Amino acid sequence: MLQKIVRSTVIDAPIERVWAVIRDFNSHDRWHDVVETSRIEANEASSQVGCVRSFTMRDGNRIREQLLTLDDREYKSTYCIVEATVPLQRYVATVTLKPVTDGERTFWHWESTFATPPGRERELREMVARDVYEAGFANLRRHLQQGADLRAPGSAPMPAALALPAHRIVLRSYGGVEQLTALDGEAAAPGPGQVRVRQRAIGVNFIDVYLRRGWIPSMLAPGGTPGMEAAGSVIDVGPGVTGVLPGDRVACIGPSPGAYCNVRTVPIDWVVRLPPAVEDDIAAALLLKGMTAHYLLHDLGRVARGTRLLVHAAAGGVGLLVCAWARQLGATVVGTVSSEAKARIARDHGCEHVIVTTDYRFADAVHSACGGADVVIDGLGDAAFDENLAALAPCGHWISLGQASGPLRAVDPNLLVHKSLTFSRPVVFAYVATRPALTARADALWRALADGSIKTPPIERHALDAAGRAHERLESRATTGALVLIA
Repeated sequence: MLQKIVRSTVIDAPIERVWAVIRDFNSHDRWHDVVETSRIEANEASSQVGCVRSFTMRDGNRIREQLLTLDDREYKSTYCIVEATVPLQRYVATVTLKPVTDGERTFWHWESTFATPPGRERELREMVARDVYEAGFANLRRHLQQGADLRAPGSAPMPAALALPAHRIVLRSYGGVEQLTALDGEAAAPGPGQVRVRQRAIGVNFIDVYLRRGWIPSMLAPGGTPGMEAAGSVIDVGPGVTGVLPGDRVACIGPSPGAYCNVRTVPIDWVVRLPPAVEDDIAAALLLKGMTAHYLLHDLGRVARGTRLLVHAAAGGVGLLVCAWARQLGATVVGTVSSEAKARIARDHGCEHVIVTTDYRFADAVHSACGGADVVIDGLGDAAFDENLAALAPCGHWISLGQASGPLRAVDPNLLVHKSLTFSRPVVFAYVATRPALTARADALWRALADGSIKTPPIERHALDAAGRAHERLESRATTGALVLIA
């Protein structure tokens, strides 16, 4: 006869935070006292359906369990025992989380069915119910509250005064990629209002290239570290920090560079928590670019149905997101790219009319496609100056977002008068200057990703120490989508 065990509890933490721990099939040795050590076999990801975890319990028993299902929408997972020294036969368990409606709390339901050898039914029922489920509830509750290593009962979080080793990329002098070099140092302990993060994925953006070349010396001096965004997990937090705990998966983005490193201490106002379904490399590839696309379309360009939008570098990291999102808003999207291969990718992400050009001539083609652009999103810079003015329709708006071809010359207001044009030169950090603003735009981005308004762009990954090679790839205009450094 099959035995059935059902237990449930309420955890005083948001469902996303609880699920972030539970969905990691190899996390239990960090929060459950009954587990001594654990590993995922065959180097598979711990959230990969079908992966097998092999673990040793504190009483000496060894168990191999397989993840059968994982549902990020329903916050539900199912697993089974495939081999064990403890005699739980045909064991299948399901974990389900539900949000509690009267606060930031989570209802956790855990149940299993299994067979036992004759005469051991009660013993094994009590072991599963008390030592696994009920103890697990208490252990995870304590883990979320303290952020401590619960394998050592009573252990405290890392002392606040302890600096940690850090590996980073520094800029020796302004110039080429050879000026980027690796250096070992320390990441300071978090002070009031700060968070220390173990960064696993770092976004590479054109602003990093501009800083390396010395085009914005006020932002980065020689000896500094480039990089504006990264994703990883919280190591520890300073006094006064709320909203994140050690172990939480987060992304960081701020107005000061320094992200090309594996451990970094940043203000809490630069930090957003990640949904369980968004992996670190995807977050690093999307966050800055996605929030840029959001404010360009919704705040600055005010793109709506019927808007005629011209997007330069339409197959780039920002370009792909802008094209897809704008098409969802009902805009007519025209994009420029430098090759037929990039044209195919741009079309796949919502670019209706693609112009292939390597000599920055596109104005006539824009007028042929849509009669002129109401909004131009330009990351090309000076080489596209005259063609942008020619491509704009009357009362059009030119948004100068970057300068891949070189710094933009001064814009004479008299050039705008003929068509009653407007010009802007925005910076994303002004649109996420407060934590509520940052959180709101990040949430809008994750919703757009979840509902299909945007797609994850192609991601090219490089090791942290290969940052120079990543810059070369970005500057070559041979890439599509996003580049990410893995630390």
